[in-house]
Amino acid sequence: MKMIRAFIRPEKEQETVLALEGAGFPALTKFHVFGRGKDGGLKVGSVHYDELPKVLLMVVVEDEQAPRVVDVVKEKARTGEIGDGKIFVSAVEEAHTIRTGEKGL
Repeated sequence: MKMIRAFIRPEKEQETVLALEGAGFPALTKFHVFGRGKDGGLKVGSVHYDELPKVLLMVVVEDEQAPRVVDVVKEKARTGEIGDGKIFVSAVEEAHTIRTGEKGL
């Protein structure tokens, strides 16, 4: 299993979530977060914004599905401007459903 964590622009949240759902990935977790990337924030004129609002989407899928999730997020969340976000993919060793005790997705 793989966990995909995508930090995206808030204005791209709905479009990205709907695209993931349409591609067969309805289960996700989202957080509204603040942070900065390697550019260290954003400077507009003389004003420096140290931390910017982002939405963190987390999706756990089978290994072979991970590239498709990444492709959907890259396609729908991209504006071409600095601050579009970042996607991290990491391994998930186990998943357990609390209600049923089932192991796996």
